[in-house]
Amino acid sequence: MGIFSTDFILFSLGGIGVSLLELLSVVFGLACVYLAGRGKSYNYWFGYIYSVLLFVLFLQKHLYSSMLLQPISLTIAIYGHYRWTHPSEDELNQESELKVSVLNNKQRILHIAVLAAFALVWGAFVQWAGKTMPDLFPPATKPFLDAFVVATMLTAQYLSSQKKLDCWGAWLIVNTTNVILYISAGLVFMPIVSAAYLILAFFGFSSWRKQWRTQQ
Repeated sequence: MGIFSTDFILFSLGGIGVSLLELLSVVFGLACVYLAGRGKSYNYWFGYIYSVLLFVLFLQKHLYSSMLLQPISLTIAIYGHYRWTHPSEDELNQESELKVSVLNNKQRILHIAVLAAFALVWGAFVQWAGKTMPDLFPPATKPFLDAFVVATMLTAQYLSSQKKLDCWGAWLIVNTTNVILYISAGLVFMPIVSAAYLILAFFGFSSWRKQWRTQQ
């Protein structure tokens, strides 16, 4: 049994064990969100490690949608890292990084429609895979809720990579829903951390909105 297995318990909360893997995921995740809220581009270095840790954690917990999200998440993070540090001349802020901007109403509607369609299709696929290939994919935990979180998280990450103020609304939904998802998967530490993410999301929104207003 490896030390990065969810069976390797460091301590317990409410009678449920917290593994080293879960604890490390929390540390790197909180650091990434905190630095992103401050508009620091090096938040992405923490995000890269966070994605790898979550891939392993979700694999062990049979949260397949969230697991498969991580390679995509890593790709978006690499793209976002480049966008933040290589903006065009009219996108520069005072620190020579990407300016904060907002979506228009048409763009918001489009993002919501794509998010909903993806969540329904992907949730149905994961549920079907669990029923038809149980040896390869044991039945997923909350497939449609998991798929909704995945779709919303991808949307939030893409908007974050563009430094869109709207991303914090998506992160608010993600972290609220994650509390339910993590509890249903038998995780006890991650729901508590999701509450901390919510606080950081409000902080990030306030910080980015202030930057956006000064740029107008």
